[in-house]
Amino acid sequence: MNTPTRYINAAQQRVLQMLMRLAGNEIEGIAPTELALALRTSASNVTRDLANLREAGMAEPLESGRWRLTPRVVQISLAASASFGKAQDRLDEARQRFSRLP
Repeated sequence: MNTPTRYINAAQQRVLQMLMRLAGNEIEGIAPTELALALRTSASNVTRDLANLREAGMAEPLESGRWRLTPRVVQISLAASASFGKAQDRLDEARQRFSRLP
């Protein structure tokens, strides 16, 4: 699906990229300077983006000054997994019903 570029917002794209960078670093976290370098953006942009992620409950600072994802992000993943499990159960039930011999 091609999305018209007029709908793409650089700041929103940067926040989404930041979420992806934070993923997998829930124990040690990532320093804001590392995020700025990785995302090729300014320190002020990183500060603003992290504040927005914190407000949304998706990122939190560690005592070390590094940042990590919050459990909320994992909970989203677990909810998706549970939904897939329910859908699989429904498919298995339908398969069983339709494969019975008359």
